[in-house]
Amino acid sequence: MAPGKLDSNGNARVSQQENGFANAISILNSEKAVQEIIQQPLVQGIEDHLIDFSEAIRTVAKALRQAAEGKASAQAEAAEWKRKYEQERAQNLHLDYKEPLCGECNGGFHCERADSLTDQLVVSNQAYRQSETFSVKHINCSHQPLRDGELDCDSDMAQNKNMRKASFKLSWHCKDENSEQQKHEIISFESGNITTAERSCKQVSLKWETTPETVLILTKPSSTSARILCAEMIRWLKERKKLNILVEPRVRVELLTESSYYNFVETWQDDKEILLLHMKVDVIITLGGDGTVLWAASMFKGPVPPIVSFSLGSLGFMTPFDSEKYREYLDAILWGPVSIMVRHRLQCRVMREAAKSENKDEEPILVLNEVTIDRGISSFPTNLECYCDNSFVTCVQGDGLILSTTSGSTAYSLAAGGSMLHPQVPGIVFTPICPQSLSFRPLIFPEDTTVRLQVPFDSRSHVWASFDGKDRKMLAPGDALVCSMARWPVPTACQVDSTTDFLRSIRDCLHWNSRKSQIF
Repeated sequence: MAPGKLDSNGNARVSQQENGFANAISILNSEKAVQEIIQQPLVQGIEDHLIDFSEAIRTVAKALRQAAEGKASAQAEAAEWKRKYEQERAQNLHLDYKEPLCGECNGGFHCERADSLTDQLVVSNQAYRQSETFSVKHINCSHQPLRDGELDCDSDMAQNKNMRKASFKLSWHCKDENSEQQKHEIISFESGNITTAERSCKQVSLKWETTPETVLILTKPSSTSARILCAEMIRWLKERKKLNILVEPRVRVELLTESSYYNFVETWQDDKEILLLHMKVDVIITLGGDGTVLWAASMFKGPVPPIVSFSLGSLGFMTPFDSEKYREYLDAILWGPVSIMVRHRLQCRVMREAAKSENKDEEPILVLNEVTIDRGISSFPTNLECYCDNSFVTCVQGDGLILSTTSGSTAYSLAAGGSMLHPQVPGIVFTPICPQSLSFRPLIFPEDTTVRLQVPFDSRSHVWASFDGKDRKMLAPGDALVCSMARWPVPTACQVDSTTDFLRSIRDCLHWNSRKSQIF
């Protein structure tokens, strides 16, 4: 310590420049000062806040460090992939296009085929840089694993020449070899990749190879407008188109009561002749609403002729044609071609528990809209065990269940909370009716599945099944209902195309998303 001035008592005094150090040393060496510091109360919470703040700083620093490391790793990996790709591209170019000098060219000049292939490679290279994938048609890519460091060009070319992906083919799988379901190859194989088969046209079109000769006309019962239109249409088809006309026995009686002119109209006598209608009927014309179309589809257990439906009912999901312009529409349809909407049907079969020992099952029932299982007049909720291809799905407890086609998705299934589907979507809609569970939501199964609805033996009551709103059958405990996609669909003629007609129907019939526009 530098010498300072002495006070009156002879003690040394420090200068003002050393005042801070001297005061600190004197305070620390003073026992009284130490006692005062110890006795001072600490500020509450400061130490805890400092600890939390330091932990937060460490967490942020760790996150920033990990982000920096991840960014550096990603950049290094991207650079490595780019280098490998450039090297592999050079190798493949050397292997596959080493001799673009074909025999048809002179000397060392490239032929047009080699130039086009080179152009394809350049385009593929640009596509790779955009999507970070390498997929070039007509080029055999190497599938060897990437290694660190530089690759030996000669050894890699030898490996690329020997390495090829194994070929395979996919097809439908039929569980039963004797099944009537046909096998179709819908998935193609190209360069070791699975791709769906391309569709030449999204809309199904019908072209007549021979001129239609026979027409079946079905009308809505107890409808004066349908009866008047039917008589007028029959006269026009016979005189102008020279067609054979078939009607129901009821309609023929009504026509003959009106005039003996309609003696040429044909009909059938019994159900056996109905089973043979598809062999002589070329076109079906329905005059009514959607119910008339359902009735027309139910008459044919096998193949169904094209249906041309004219709207005379309250709904128009399946009746796109205006009855006032039937001459223009029929001229275009009978001449062809015409757009067709393929509507799938469900084949339902009731399996009785009492008939298992006798091996007697009921005849299958075809439905175009839906099959409904409900509790009927019973006060107890239904109890159904649901299986999909022998895999347990769920147990339905509520008012019932609806199995609908996509054509029937805008009918009872929609009222029960199901989704609307395009009619040409192949699937089975699984919709509960007032279930006793908030998490029970509709499902959509693929078209090739088989759904089985089993009534448990301990069920407290019977259940009832109805098919397109009719043919109501009772199911006792132990009985089951088996549903699958039918082999024969129902083709209906479109006014424009399938999508346009479907969107028009949900807008006009359901007023789907119809609201006033916002005012700005």
